Amino acid sequence: MDLAVQRGYDAPDVKAGTILEWLKTDYGLGRGHGMAVVHVIKKGATIDARHVGSSGPHRDETDELWLDGRATRPH
Repeated sequence: MDLAVQRGYDAPDVKAGTILEWLKTDYGLGRGHGMAVVHVIKKGATIDARHVGSSGPHRDETDELWLDGRATRPH
C-alpha cells in the first residue's frame, strides 16, 4: 500500500489497468488477484456485504479482504 500511494496510484484518476500493469511487471501478479489489490488501493479492504456468505467467485466469509496469504489468515 505504501508503494502504491508513493506512486500516486490511490488518486481517483488512475485507472485499474495502470495498477494492474505495475503489479504484473513488478510482482508477477495475475489479473484476479491484481484486481483485489486495486480494490484495496482505491476503496480499502472492505468488500460489499452481499458477497459475505454468498456463492460465486467473489464470495467470502467476512467483509474484509485478507491480503497476507492463506497461511496467516485467521480462522
